[in-house]
Amino acid sequence: MTPSNPTPDPAGSFPSGASNFIREIILDDLKTNKFGGRVHTRFPPEPNGYLHIGHAKSICLNFGLAAEFGGKTNLRFDDTNPSKEETEYVDSIMETVKWLGFDWEDRLFYASDYFGQLYEWAVQLIRSGKAYVCDLTAEEIRQYRGTLTEPGTESPYRNRPVEENLDLFARMKAGEFPDGSRTLRAKIDMASANLNLRDPVMYRILHAEHHRTGNEWCIYPMYDFAHGQSDSIEKITHSICTLEFEDHRPLYDWYVEQLGIYHPQQIEFDRLNLTYTLLSKRKLLTLVEYGHVRGWDDPRMPTLAGIKRRGFTPEAIRNFCGAIGVSKTTGVIELGLLEHHVREDLNKRAARVMAVLRPLRLVIDNYPEDLVEEMEAVNNPEDATMGTRRVPFSRVLYIERDDFREDPPKQYYRLSPGREVRLRYGYFVTCTGVVKDERTGEVTEIHCTYDPATKGGNAPPDGRKVKSTIHWLSAAHAVDAEVRLYENLFTRENPSETKEGENFTVNLNPHSLEILSGCKVEPSLAGAAPASRYQFERLGYFCVDPDSAPGKLVFNRTLALRDTWAKIEKRGAK
Repeated sequence: MTPSNPTPDPAGSFPSGASNFIREIILDDLKTNKFGGRVHTRFPPEPNGYLHIGHAKSICLNFGLAAEFGGKTNLRFDDTNPSKEETEYVDSIMETVKWLGFDWEDRLFYASDYFGQLYEWAVQLIRSGKAYVCDLTAEEIRQYRGTLTEPGTESPYRNRPVEENLDLFARMKAGEFPDGSRTLRAKIDMASANLNLRDPVMYRILHAEHHRTGNEWCIYPMYDFAHGQSDSIEKITHSICTLEFEDHRPLYDWYVEQLGIYHPQQIEFDRLNLTYTLLSKRKLLTLVEYGHVRGWDDPRMPTLAGIKRRGFTPEAIRNFCGAIGVSKTTGVIELGLLEHHVREDLNKRAARVMAVLRPLRLVIDNYPEDLVEEMEAVNNPEDATMGTRRVPFSRVLYIERDDFREDPPKQYYRLSPGREVRLRYGYFVTCTGVVKDERTGEVTEIHCTYDPATKGGNAPPDGRKVKSTIHWLSAAHAVDAEVRLYENLFTRENPSETKEGENFTVNLNPHSLEILSGCKVEPSLAGAAPASRYQFERLGYFCVDPDSAPGKLVFNRTLALRDTWAKIEKRGAK
């Protein structure tokens, strides 16, 4: 069953009970009529990779707050670096935002839409003596910049005449100079305590084809020059950014103030950090390019495309983002909290089915060979409207290999010689013997007898009880499937933590993926559509993978059933 993705309750994205200082700022601005009662936000990704779970927090925040206050949200691609940007990333980002349940309506923009205006504003700053063409190399600019404790050194080209700067900048635009030979820099303060104000680069020469403008331009604005002015052009009221942009805010303010244009209000919040998870686009790209994962949408990746493929729901992600709140304090959230919200959501919406991942043949000797019964099974005990289904039952079944022990340890209550167990929705059965492989000694088949008075798994008239209930499938009706079991991609809580000289990939989990072939699932799943989500009883939550095709079912394990976070919450409530 694949859930629908309705537009979320705006307040539900970041509920009023969760910490959210940005909401308080907006409420104060509305009281003072700061922006004429408007609330207009934007989500401004760079199209240089796939969105990850960290972006989900920003998406929920920008769209959720604007919707809560009757405002608007733009989707804008800050596409200022053609060497790293691709249409594939643009398409993926738009698909992901929609999948999360948000709609930018007709407000889709690109920084590249504003290249002409940004160029004119750069010329304006040159004319006013606030920008100059510099011939220093990138390495020389870094050397001249100074340090946190020492002021920078002025470029020898800093005091070029305005007319010379205008001429050189026009020739840069015309393609007269090679890549990296010249830049346009803002003339601010080389002794500023804020390194971002030490004559930052505004434009660089880059003869590269842009995914939207083609070869129209060979100079491109730096992100820090384009970002604030793009917000200004779109009349954004609350420019919501993560904390790493706090030191850049004075530069954004300087640009709009020098240009005398509309001034948005930038507000910084804590970015999302998760244990056992890397959210660096550069490192995620490394994982993809070097084949450590199968692609950006590998279910082990923290990308939203990967999370979607694994079977996480957009509702669960929105609930998680709302629960963690918004603050100015950088911290790390336990991965278990995200998984808890996924389990909580899937528990309500995922249909229960039976599957056997490591099949062991079970024969009921006293069951008629030609009889097939239809057992009634509940689709979801959490939702009575999902009804029931019929599951075929016959003489030869499959059970999980782990549900049988020939020599059981203490406190093992599942099937073993002489022991009786309940078959879920089926009958009580008692093990009477086993068949072994003569060469290996491995048990290949179990023989049992059943009690006809226990149909449906009900207790017998004599009232005897069993200590274990196990699931099963009719061997003649079971459908073959491949199942992919996923674990954390990294073995350390902080995957970036390494010894000197080591790469972060040393922390990759060699057991993050186990592929099981020869698995069996209910016949009701024969035509299951990709992205359909289920709870395999006693085994966990699973999702149909896009690799599935007619005659080939592939399931990804979304999560196991255990929920450590739920246990912690329950203890805390007592």
